[in-house]
Amino acid sequence: MSVNIRVAKKEDARAILDIYAPYVLSTNITFEYDVPSLEDMTNRICQTLDSYPYLVAEVQGQIVGYAYASSFHSRAAYQWGSELSIYLDQHYHGQAIGKKLYQVLLALLKCMHIQNVYACITHPNVKSERFHESLQFQYVGCFHRAGYKAKQWHDVIWMEKAIGDPRHVESFIPFSKLSLQQIESCLGLCYDK
Repeated sequence: MSVNIRVAKKEDARAILDIYAPYVLSTNITFEYDVPSLEDMTNRICQTLDSYPYLVAEVQGQIVGYAYASSFHSRAAYQWGSELSIYLDQHYHGQAIGKKLYQVLLALLKCMHIQNVYACITHPNVKSERFHESLQFQYVGCFHRAGYKAKQWHDVIWMEKAIGDPRHVESFIPFSKLSLQQIESCLGLCYDK
């Protein structure tokens, strides 16, 4: 199966929303209660792209997954850390699409001088935990009863991965300031050989 990874556009909001809605309505994977409106999702994509990568995965021209990065925290000293999010169409799990999305996402974040990436995962979520472990994310800790959804409390775990050299700290570069050449080079990592 040929998978194309590209930067999301605001026009992708409907397809992204179609993937995300079942997670909101039927799982505790996301702690949102209500499915965002099309306008809200469009705004989220555009706002993210100002500073961080937002990627989609396509199979035969159809968006089947997406991943994006965001600020770990708003204080200046946290600017070298980024939280990651990934969602796949339920029919495309287990086909290495998530790994391809993360491969490109991590390469872009390295270009932006990000040092550490983090994943916040509702626990238990064995598939997500194993996925992140397969990419060398390490367990950091658990927040007990961090979210309440579907009439029950849910723990979250944090996992992290160092992607930079802490001895060489360079200024954070927003995604929108990366060169087209840098972006295309990272996107090229996912092409099937």
